[in-house]
Amino acid sequence: MPIDPTIALGAQLPSIEFSWTPTDVQHYNLALGAGSRWTDPAELRYLDDRAPQVLPTFAAVAPFFHDTDPPKVQFPGIDIDLAKVVHGSQEIVVHRPIPASGKATFERRISEIWDKGSAAVIWQEHTAISSDGEQLWTARSSIFAKGEGGFGGERGPSSKTELPDRAPDFEILTPTLPQQALLYRMCGDRNPLHSDPEFARAAGFPNPIMHGLGTYGLVCKAATDGVLNSDASRVTGIRTRFAGVLYPGETLRSRIWQQDNELHIAVTVVEREDAPVLADVVLTYIP
Repeated sequence: MPIDPTIALGAQLPSIEFSWTPTDVQHYNLALGAGSRWTDPAELRYLDDRAPQVLPTFAAVAPFFHDTDPPKVQFPGIDIDLAKVVHGSQEIVVHRPIPASGKATFERRISEIWDKGSAAVIWQEHTAISSDGEQLWTARSSIFAKGEGGFGGERGPSSKTELPDRAPDFEILTPTLPQQALLYRMCGDRNPLHSDPEFARAAGFPNPIMHGLGTYGLVCKAATDGVLNSDASRVTGIRTRFAGVLYPGETLRSRIWQQDNELHIAVTVVEREDAPVLADVVLTYIP
């Protein structure tokens, strides 16, 4: 079914009631490599049994953490083959540190649809409200659907964050494990693009790729550890555009510039001549 923007644009999607536990947070943090410095007290804060600290990027998976089926790209006015879809961008703003356990309601809607000609870009807006009525976080995300453009919609804006014209203040290398995507998929994203070699090749990749949201979390943790003394409560938000792919087992290079209460980050893959993976990364924090 082609995209019908008259139906899809502004459509309110079903709300989701969900909960999470310290064990869920620990699993998420382990999927991002937490524990590699297993005797470091700062690192072990991510794995405390009662109150593990929560990275803001956990918000991207919390409502779906216990899903075991592959996701479907089926919304009002939209029905797209999963193999055509990649994550386009992600932004999360937390209104207070995410607690190690809780219950919440997740509200979301289709906010924008852009026609890029050969592809479509579909934006969602998300809000999570805790069981006590407080807003926990808001988020925006987009998916890029190959071959789904040409429906006569607006092309949409182009936005790019300019990096400072100077050497970075920090450079962090983050090695990943060959099984990194298989670990991360246990956080609720069972898209076979990240686990099934045949599915990945049919989608145009030589092998399964790391989840974009997994790379997003890896970089958030690396910046938190390397710049903010491993204190996730200082991070108030992080946004990115997914600019390339990471194959499990490769090494991320994060070049970081500090500007006021923001970290501007360029993320590349060391083994492929610094091919870009994440672009326009801006992490906001409490000084």
